[in-house]
Amino acid sequence: MGVAGPVLILGDSLSAGYGISREDAWPRLLGQRMREEGYRQSVVNASISGETTAGGARRLPALLEAHHPAVVVIALGANDGLRGIGVDELERNLRDMIARSRAAGATVVLVKVRIPPNYGPRYTDAFEGVYDALSARGEVVPAPFLLERFATRNDAFQADGLHPVAAVQGDIVATVWPAIAAALDTATETSVP
Repeated sequence: MGVAGPVLILGDSLSAGYGISREDAWPRLLGQRMREEGYRQSVVNASISGETTAGGARRLPALLEAHHPAVVVIALGANDGLRGIGVDELERNLRDMIARSRAAGATVVLVKVRIPPNYGPRYTDAFEGVYDALSARGEVVPAPFLLERFATRNDAFQADGLHPVAAVQGDIVATVWPAIAAALDTATETSVP
């Protein structure tokens, strides 16, 4: 069976390696983990600091055309939440990215995003509920919040209190690995010989 296309990561500063070397960022470590586990696909990290779901939705068609990914990891929404963008817009953008990725033949991993409670429980609950609802539709492989394993540890973050240090990037890989491995297995089963 032929090797399926790469894993395309569409994320924000949490995936772009903000404040650390891109060599130490979790997408590169994911590529190492994939090789250790016997997967031959590469990782394309298309993450940009400050990216929103609207920006990701605009950039995705060209990325799909350029890379023909087997798996698309959508790890966007944190900047939407920090800017107080409406949950309807968040959901519309995520649905668009999911639909476009699936139409291109990719398996989609949707990474849950959690936001600080700055905007109150109504917004926070509605925001996080978008990810739960999209995951429940069965069109994506759901993945936990990137910072799940260390979100309450001050020593896991840079001085800004938002971006993780290099030492915990492996924890991010461990958090998302089960979902990405499941997506890779699905993609490999459906790839053309």
